Order: sequence, then C-alpha cells, then structure tokens
Amino acid sequence: MRRMINWRPPPLVAVILGALPFVILLGVYLIASDIRQTENPNDKLLPPPAAFADAMARMALLPDPRSGNILLWADTAASLGRLFTGLGLATAAGFVFGLAMGLLPLAGRTFSPFVAVFSMAPPMALLPILFIVFGLGEAAKIILIFIGVAPFMMRDMALRVAELPPEQLIKAQTLGASTWQIFLRVAAPQMAPRLIDALRLSLGPAWLFLIAAEAIAATEGLGYRIFLVRRYLAMDVILPYVAWIILLAFLSDYLLRKLQQRAFPWFQKEKA
Repeated sequence: MRRMINWRPPPLVAVILGALPFVILLGVYLIASDIRQTENPNDKLLPPPAAFADAMARMALLPDPRSGNILLWADTAASLGRLFTGLGLATAAGFVFGLAMGLLPLAGRTFSPFVAVFSMAPPMALLPILFIVFGLGEAAKIILIFIGVAPFMMRDMALRVAELPPEQLIKAQTLGASTWQIFLRVAAPQMAPRLIDALRLSLGPAWLFLIAAEAIAATEGLGYRIFLVRRYLAMDVILPYVAWIILLAFLSDYLLRKLQQRAFPWFQKEKA
C-alpha cells in the first residue's frame, strides 16, 4: 500500500504546489478588491493593481519634491544599512562568545547565566531606554537589533559547540594543540556553517526590531515610510513596501543559503 508519507512530488509538481498558495492569495485579493471598488470607486483599503503600479512608479522612479531623493531606494538603503550593521555586530559577538561559552568551562560558568537571563528580556521593552540613553539616531536602532539577536546566537553557538564529539577535543590535545589552536582549528571551522543557519533564523526578528525602531523615531527607512503613510490610509504604498521587505528578507536568506552551500559543501552532506 502506497502511503502519502512516502510520496515525493516530481519537480514540476513541486513548483506548482509551491506557487499554489500565492496564486490563491492573489486571486482572493483581486476578487475582494473588485467587489470593494464596485461598491466604492474611492475605496483605499483594497486598491486595484493599477493603483499599486502608479504608487510604486512614483516612489521608485520620481524624485521626492522635498528631499530630491527617490524614496523607495533611499528608504531601502537606510534600512539595509541599519539591518546589516546590527546583524553583523550580533553575528560576530554570537560567534566569539558562543564558542567561548561552549568550549571554555570558565567562560561558560561566567557568561551563560547572564546571557540566558538577558535573552529573556523583550527587546521592544528596552527600546524606550535605548532612545533615552543613545538618542533618536542610528545607534539606538542598531543596538536594538544587536540586543534582539546576539543573545540567541550566543546560546545557539554554545549549544552547538557542546555537541562536538569529545573525542575530537581529546585527540587535539593529545597531539599537542593549545586552547587557542583548538578554538581556531577544531571548533570554529565546524561552527561557521551553523552560524549561517543561526543568522538565517535571525533575519525575521531583526527585521521586526528594525521596523519597530524606524516607526517610532526615524526620518527615512522602510518602516518609517509605512507608518508615515498609514495616516492617509495609503494601502497602495503600504502593501508594496511590505512585499518589498519580504522580498529583501527572502533574498538575504537565499544568498546566505547559497553561501553556506558553496563555502561548506561538507556540511550539506552531513545534513543530508
């Protein structure tokens, strides 16, 4: 008897199945938009596709009369700059402290309780404190991303290091390796692809913290623009901006996955 659990769809069927939910969602939106536009041509809640095209042509192609910037690209550059800076700092700290906590008992005993407790603090609750201490500039937004992501990466790296076979560490020490050599040549190479996995999982929370910070205090950025135009019920701008954020996050995840596959092919075989 053939069971569904053992059935693997062919490649073409897999592509169709993957696209099906998006097609259904788009169809539901178009039907709902057509119904609302028929009842009220001035309805702003579910604008037609033509309204999206006009709004995005204005945001992505025409300079803003005030600043002279093309808003979509200026907002994207500002948001990605904050995001990548915060994630870069969090990734570096997560890698170094995570390896140290997992490899060195002294570092684990010292920092693990603090990191575990600090990781439970809601980053959004700390946002007013960050704005008070660091002001309304870039520092508070970057630190919010760092605080929201770094503790998770530290704990994840520490747990992954603890899973290393003890035989590897014993053999390295038997061959005369120092603690620093074990750190660099045994633990770090094996943790690097796992760090990419942790970074991929952190993309969603990082975007959340970024958009929240930009919504409260910013003069440019994707989150700032969304919350600026919401007062005008400008769904023709809000929805494409949300879709653009999703696309940027998806592309970031895709590039990280390809980097992991190219740089660490042995890790892909291990997972398979």
